[in-house]
Amino acid sequence: MSNYHVEPVDRPKALAPEAIKSLRRAQVKGVSRRQLLRYSIGGGIGLWLLEVTAGSLGFLWPNLTGGFGSKVKIGTLEALKLANSALPISDGFPAYVPDARAYVVLIDPGQQQFVPGEDTTGDGHPLNVRGLYQRCPHLGCKPNPCQKNFWMECPCHGSRYDRLGIKAAGAQFGPAARGMDRFSASVDSGGVLTLDTGKITLGPLPIAVGQPGIIPPRTPTGCI
Repeated sequence: MSNYHVEPVDRPKALAPEAIKSLRRAQVKGVSRRQLLRYSIGGGIGLWLLEVTAGSLGFLWPNLTGGFGSKVKIGTLEALKLANSALPISDGFPAYVPDARAYVVLIDPGQQQFVPGEDTTGDGHPLNVRGLYQRCPHLGCKPNPCQKNFWMECPCHGSRYDRLGIKAAGAQFGPAARGMDRFSASVDSGGVLTLDTGKITLGPLPIAVGQPGIIPPRTPTGCI
């Protein structure tokens, strides 16, 4: 009796050339290495495009919507007082405006008004109002106005500024190397203040307490 067995050509054990050709022509089950490579490359390119698009929108969106990084309308002095009714804004205490990431403060409280005009330097004296960037020049924390002494105090490393953002000189007043940065500002004929948060002027060098150019604290101690 012969030991020769016949196998169907569609089975792997068949060694006939016809069987090999049949296997080569057959549709691969699952995902082939070529398809996997294509899918991986396509997925990587798609993810990269998504990140680029999201980053571009994140950069451009504030300018498109009037948020931070563009011109932000603050409003009139009366509107600012009303929105901060619990704070002595009329006395020159800084008012925080979240949309602009800024503190807005009267320079001379004796003049209860914003003066129409434009100030691209951020100094604010011609307008009687200054817009201060909320970021501490040291490491970026947010200084807070202290109602006790009318100074700005950074809770992270203790840098202290007068109410107009001037840094007090001396190691005891914290490590910041300059005053708080400022925004370009304009006031229209109706007294409406607008801050251009896309134009930042670096704050000035520190000034020793008691020297001209810095407002002394109202009390020897502050809030931190």
